[in-house]
Amino acid sequence: MLFLFAVQLLGTATDAAAPVLKPVFSRISVEDTATLGLSWFGTYVLANGSVIAALSLSFFSAGIVSVPQLFLMVAGSRLGAAAIVVFIGVLDYFQKERYSLQKSVSMGLLTFLLTHSVYVPVTVLGYIALPYFRGPFYSVSSGWTLRSQPLSFFHPLTVAITTRIGPLLSFLLAVGILFGSLRLFDRLLTSVDTATLRDRFFRHLRNTWVSFGIGLLVTGVTTSVAFSLGVIVPLYNRGYVKRDELIPYVLGANLGTLFDTLVVAILLESAVGVAVVLVLLVTATLVTLIALVVHDSYSRLIAVFHDRLLTDRRLFVGFVLSLLLGPLVLLFVP
Repeated sequence: MLFLFAVQLLGTATDAAAPVLKPVFSRISVEDTATLGLSWFGTYVLANGSVIAALSLSFFSAGIVSVPQLFLMVAGSRLGAAAIVVFIGVLDYFQKERYSLQKSVSMGLLTFLLTHSVYVPVTVLGYIALPYFRGPFYSVSSGWTLRSQPLSFFHPLTVAITTRIGPLLSFLLAVGILFGSLRLFDRLLTSVDTATLRDRFFRHLRNTWVSFGIGLLVTGVTTSVAFSLGVIVPLYNRGYVKRDELIPYVLGANLGTLFDTLVVAILLESAVGVAVVLVLLVTATLVTLIALVVHDSYSRLIAVFHDRLLTDRRLFVGFVLSLLLGPLVLLFVP
């Protein structure tokens, strides 16, 4: 309920604030690539790609961003999503200082490598293909409406709040509630019996396709990549899960994390928004399936880069700097 209220308040506030936000946004992101950098870096700041993706859809519904910019913003939220895994690794390091900080963020680095090896080509291919496939996906998604329209229940309240405190404060309040609702859900998931989850599910990670399916299922059902990847960080750091077993799991989680974005697009009743998310989802699925088909070669290539990052301090520092500077270059360099 809190999540649904946040989505409705975000939509109402964004619509009301559109006259103010649109010129500001236009000055920040003149080029489409700047929107990619903005969402990518924004995901770092919030350590939550789902919030950035929801904001992107809300901006589009209010007419602040164009269709290509929406696609790039949702894609950018995926490029920065691995930041939460690095953060969890750092926390695990301070709790159990049995290994170096470099080793403790090993899974975060692996997740970045896997995410970027998929979503960088997906972003390029999807951006090129968007004009050709948006129409067919729009035709399919235009009938995806919810009969009950759950957000309409909150409409009078969100309008009253926006009128009372103003669109900008309502917008900030909506972002805070949305972020808080997702964090609350993550905390509720910590009460799940992870020992049972590990015994029943993670022991099957030896099979590539089963591992992929588990990552997809756990992330899709919980709508929380922080949970699906965070629960396995301590296991990986302590050597209970091998890298080769983890790779298809992370690939599945990277697909499952788009499901909540699709749900937000449907809730906002944006057929074009749904179509854009579907283009990204289908393109990511195809690239991921190719990686799984050539899993052995793909895993070896990832392993080579991953090992170099863990053993070469200069390369490690350079890689981290590239992750930080990449979105800033896209954002500020024309």
